[in-house]
Amino acid sequence: MRFLDTIDISASGLTAQRLRMDTIASNIANVETTRVQNGKGPYRRQVVVFEARTPRVPGKIAGANFAGILEEKIGNMGSGVRVKEIRSVDENEQPFRKVYDPSHPDADEQGYVNYPNVNIVEEMINMISATRAYEANAKVIEASKSMAMRALDIGR
Repeated sequence: MRFLDTIDISASGLTAQRLRMDTIASNIANVETTRVQNGKGPYRRQVVVFEARTPRVPGKIAGANFAGILEEKIGNMGSGVRVKEIRSVDENEQPFRKVYDPSHPDADEQGYVNYPNVNIVEEMINMISATRAYEANAKVIEASKSMAMRALDIGR
């Protein structure tokens, strides 16, 4: 694995976790939204789905050197993460919160209002998790930079 691969992998994690944090913030901001723009019910919770990024296939390594043997034995290592999709959580997976409020303009015939399927506690836990993952990726980039600087110092 090359030096810049480490930074590239961590950078993909930073980007993915930032998008996850943005999505969680949107969920929290819409916790009381009972009607979306198209008028079809309340806001639906959004979740980010990650997948492994397709590894780059470097050119064949000539000869039976260490790098060639290592690549042959362990195969292509991962090359980061990417966002596969941002999907809405279906009402069947996580039902809407029903609150009795007959005076609300979005109340049904029985007087119940459907509020989004967003749980603030769950969203805050997810936000902490995304923040910690973001910080871990940032520390990997900083450690890689530090190792490169030390390697340059050795050459002096």
